[in-house]
Amino acid sequence: MAVSEGVLLGMGNPLLDISAVVDDAFLSKYDIKLNNAILAEEKHLPMYDELASKSNVEYIAGGATQNSIRVAQWMLQTPGATSYMGCIGKDKFGEEMKKNAQAAGVTAHYYEDETAPTGTCAVCVVGGERSLIANLSAANCYKSEHLKRPENWALVEKAKYIYIAGFFLTVSPDSIQLVAEHAAANNKVFLMNLSAPFICEFFRDAQEKVLPYVDYIFGNETEAKIFAKVRGWETENIEEIALKISQLPLASGKQKRIAVITQGADPVVVAEDGKVKTFPVILLPKEKLVDTNGAGDAFVGGFLSQLVQGKSIEDSVKAGCYAANVIIQRPGCTYPEKPDFN
Repeated sequence: MAVSEGVLLGMGNPLLDISAVVDDAFLSKYDIKLNNAILAEEKHLPMYDELASKSNVEYIAGGATQNSIRVAQWMLQTPGATSYMGCIGKDKFGEEMKKNAQAAGVTAHYYEDETAPTGTCAVCVVGGERSLIANLSAANCYKSEHLKRPENWALVEKAKYIYIAGFFLTVSPDSIQLVAEHAAANNKVFLMNLSAPFICEFFRDAQEKVLPYVDYIFGNETEAKIFAKVRGWETENIEEIALKISQLPLASGKQKRIAVITQGADPVVVAEDGKVKTFPVILLPKEKLVDTNGAGDAFVGGFLSQLVQGKSIEDSVKAGCYAANVIIQRPGCTYPEKPDFN
């Protein structure tokens, strides 16, 4: 089915990924772990220049939500089907970001902050696995005033599906609440992501406040286990956790919640209506793995591309697995010109 213009809206932290292959010594120098996502501290700041000086460095428009929206747009191949909001700085990285979004066919309404530089994310790759260290800078400056401007709120009104990664809870929970309540009042689909263990641990209150509005919640097995641990659930079983997440209370007017948990090479777990289904992923030989950065974001983007067309959960998961499989064979969250998903 043809999708309407602006059917899918994303809001989040636009970051320019500075991606390079490093070694274990680099990881220990900056005290970082693979397969983790954290916010930069003082000790991490020199790392960005060190990465930028590497001969294999690449710059890619990133940030979790923006990645998912770009991938959904690529899968849909309908110009302007998706839109995005977030905050960038008035600088060359910000210009790079605008060019990138435009080239991807995404309608981006960035809030441009005069005082802070565009946010960056260090992507340190070792043996195909990645560690992400985000220096939010301008991304941290997003204000709900921007969202309320008529030309921006028009994107919210137009959208039938709204996706926000959990990372945005650290920046503008009031913006999230505005669109969550709008979605509930207007029978729209609101989707979120657990995003990282630290969000589940340290931003629990903000997460709890918005959860009742969430129709679809995504996450990976590590995040799901931390989510369960923080709530004192005595289980590490992903299927049980997914079920419990799907059954947490809903805001009035919301019918049900679907929890979708990915587990790397293991099957995707989907909990809905008190039942759990698992779906196999497309396995990739180790030698074809280039970089897992953006795999989870790509999965969500692929999933959303089918959901907004009214396709089944099964088709949505298949598309998610397809998109993730394409992304991990390339550096960063990048993709070929056209998808060959059917």
